[in-house]
Amino acid sequence: MDNLKTKLEDIPKINKRYVPILKKLNLETVGDFLLHFPFRYEDYSERILIENLEAGSTATVMGEVVQSKLIRTWKRKMMITECFVSDETGTVRAVWFNQPYISDSLVAGKGVRLSGKISEDTNGLFFSNPAWELSSRTPTNTGRLVPIYPETEGLTSKWIRWQMQNLIKHAEELVDPLPENILKGLHLPKLSEAVKFLHFPETLRQFELAQKRFAFQQMFLIQLATQRVKISWEKQNAVSIAFNETLTKYFVSSLPFALTNAQRKAAFQILKDMEKPLPMNRLLNGDVGSGKTVVAAMASLSTINAGFQASLMAPTEVLARQHFESISKLFAKQNFKIALLTNSYQLLSHSVERETQNANSSNFEKVSRKELLEQLVSGKINLVIGTHALIQEAVKFKNLALIIIDEQHRFGVSQRAFLQQKIESINDGLPGKIPHLLTMTATPIPRTLTLVFFGNLDLSVLDEMPKNRKPIITKIVSTRERNETYDFVRSEIASGHQVFVILPLVEESEKLTELKAATQEHRRLSEEIFPDLSLGLLHGRIKSDEKEKVMQDFKDKKYDILVATSVVEVGIDVPNATVIIIEDAERFGLSQLHQFRGRVGRSELQSYCFLFTGSKTTKAKSRLGAMEKTSDGFKIAEEDLLLRGPGEFLGTRQSGLPDIAMEHISNVKLIEIAHDYAEQTLADSPDLSAFPLLQRELGKFQQNIHLE
Repeated sequence: MDNLKTKLEDIPKINKRYVPILKKLNLETVGDFLLHFPFRYEDYSERILIENLEAGSTATVMGEVVQSKLIRTWKRKMMITECFVSDETGTVRAVWFNQPYISDSLVAGKGVRLSGKISEDTNGLFFSNPAWELSSRTPTNTGRLVPIYPETEGLTSKWIRWQMQNLIKHAEELVDPLPENILKGLHLPKLSEAVKFLHFPETLRQFELAQKRFAFQQMFLIQLATQRVKISWEKQNAVSIAFNETLTKYFVSSLPFALTNAQRKAAFQILKDMEKPLPMNRLLNGDVGSGKTVVAAMASLSTINAGFQASLMAPTEVLARQHFESISKLFAKQNFKIALLTNSYQLLSHSVERETQNANSSNFEKVSRKELLEQLVSGKINLVIGTHALIQEAVKFKNLALIIIDEQHRFGVSQRAFLQQKIESINDGLPGKIPHLLTMTATPIPRTLTLVFFGNLDLSVLDEMPKNRKPIITKIVSTRERNETYDFVRSEIASGHQVFVILPLVEESEKLTELKAATQEHRRLSEEIFPDLSLGLLHGRIKSDEKEKVMQDFKDKKYDILVATSVVEVGIDVPNATVIIIEDAERFGLSQLHQFRGRVGRSELQSYCFLFTGSKTTKAKSRLGAMEKTSDGFKIAEEDLLLRGPGEFLGTRQSGLPDIAMEHISNVKLIEIAHDYAEQTLADSPDLSAFPLLQRELGKFQQNIHLE
C-alpha cells in the first residue's frame, strides 16, 4: 500500500524535469499514475508477413535489420534514418525523420518489431515514422493493443508506457472499493486486474472487461450519490396538501383550451405527491409549447387553496415577468394576490379585481420592495414569481409550501445542489417542514441522461402537444435560396406577423465578435434587405433592463423583425411571430436549434423555421435534415445525443464526470443495473458504514463531480 503513496519524484527512473509536467495532469504519486488511463488504443496486435503489406494499412512486422543508414538532406536540413528489415517473405524499408539516434540502436543483425502505417513512394512500400522495439523486449509500443494517453507538452504516450511498464506491478496493492458480491454478480475483474487490462491488454476481451468495470463503477457511484440525496430529502417533512378534485375540475373547465392527456397525467402525479407529508421532488420535462405552465399553475392553485403560499423561480427577469403575466391571466377569476420580485421589479396583481383586463404591465400595481416583503411575510401574497432574488436571506414567507423552479438546467449543474440546500433552509415560515419542490425544463432530456443526472427526482413527461398547434414547417436554405426566403418573410410581415433572425452562438470570450456580428447583420438587413421595415437588435452585451425593453417592444409589435444572438431566452412567448431564420445553423446542436424553433408556433398561426447554411458537407446537411423530418423534441434530443455525445449535448463538461462514464452514459442497461445495486447497497447500509472503502471512494468522487 505504501508504494502507491510514493511520490513520482522519488522514482529513480523518472527524470526530475518530468515532475512539474506530471503535476499539470494531477499525477503526483504512483497511485495517481496507475489510474491515469488511456483514452484510445492503436491496434498493432496482429503480426503481418512483409509480403502481405498493403499501402494505407496499419501493420506490425517482425524481422531482422539488414541495413541501417543515416542520410543528411542539405536542402531541407533534415536527418533521415533509413532501415531495411527482412522476414522469411521479404524486405521492407522504414524511415524516421530527425531521429538520428535510432540508427545507433537498429544495427544490422538486430531483431526488431515495427508497427505503424504503410506508405508508398517510387521506391515501393515503406513504414513512415513507425513505433519500434527490439524483438527481445516485452511488447510495449508495438505488437499489441498500444495505449494512447492524455498528454501535455513535454510528455508523450511512449514515455508514459515505458514508465507504466515499470510501475504496473504496484497495481496489486490497489484496494478495491466495489463490494465482492457485486464483482461476482456481474463477472467483473477486481481493481488491480482491471488496471492492468486497461494499460496493457493482451486481448480485446481484456480491454472490454476493464472498460465495463470502470464504467459500471462510475455509474454506481453516481447512483449512490443521487439516491443518498433522495433518501436524505425523503427524511424531511412537508405539509400535506389535500387534492381538491372539485376545485381542480372547475379550474380546468374554465381554461380556454383542453388539457392534453400528458398534462392531466403529470398534474395528477404532482397533486398526489403533494398530499404526502414528505416533500415532493419532481422534474416536469416537457417540450417547447407542451403546456408546463398550466400544470405548474394547477399545483399552485391546490397549495393556495389549502391556505399556503407558492413561489415560482425563473433564471432571468424576462422569463419571470412572462410567467407573472401569463399566470395572472390564468388566475384572473381566483381571489389571489400574485407578486413579481426581481432585482428590477416589484409588482402586484390582484387577480379577482382585474379579471376583465388584459395582463399588461399597466394593469399591475408597482410597490416598494419593503412593502412587497412585508406582504410576503404576513401571508397577504399567495404566489410570488421571481428570479434567484427569491432565495435571498431578506425574503421571508408566512407559510411557503411549494417552490417551482423553471428552466432549472439554466442555473448551471453546480448551482442545483446549492438551490436544493437553500430550499431546505429557506425562511418558509413552517418550522420543521420544507416546501414541496417542482422543477421544470423545456429541454427534452433523453431517458438515459434523466436517469444519470436527475436520478434523485421523480419524473413527469409532457410528450404530447396541444391539439390546436400546427407543426412548424422547417426548411434548410442554401446561399442561393436566401432571396426567395427574404421575399417570403416580407409576405408574412405584410400579413401582420413578425420574424426572428438568430445569429450563431459564440464563446464567452468572443462577446465583442458577437456584438460586431449582430450589429453588422442588423445594419445589412435594415439597409439592404428590409429598408422599409422596423428591426430590433438583441445581443449579450445589452444590459438586462434594456434587453427586457427590446423584448417587450417586440411583443408589443414595435418591431417587424428582431435580430438576436442566442441570448433569446428559452420560453420567450411572442404568439405573433411566425418565422424564425437561423443563420449558420450547422454551428448549433440539434437540441438548441429545436429550442430556437420553439420561439415561433406559439399560436394557431402556421409558422416556419428556415435553417440558413453555407455548408456543403453531407454530414451537416444530413444532421440538419433531422430538423426537417420531425418536430418531436424528444426524438431530436436522442439524435443529438448520438451525434454529439453527452458532453456536447449538455453544452458543458461542468459535471466533471470522467470520460469513461460519459462514453457509457447512453447505456440504459448499465445505468439500470447500477441503479438497482445502489438501491440494494443503501438498503443494507444507508450510511455505507458497512462498506468503508466504498464510502471513501464515494467521498472522493463527489469532490470532483456536481450532481443534483
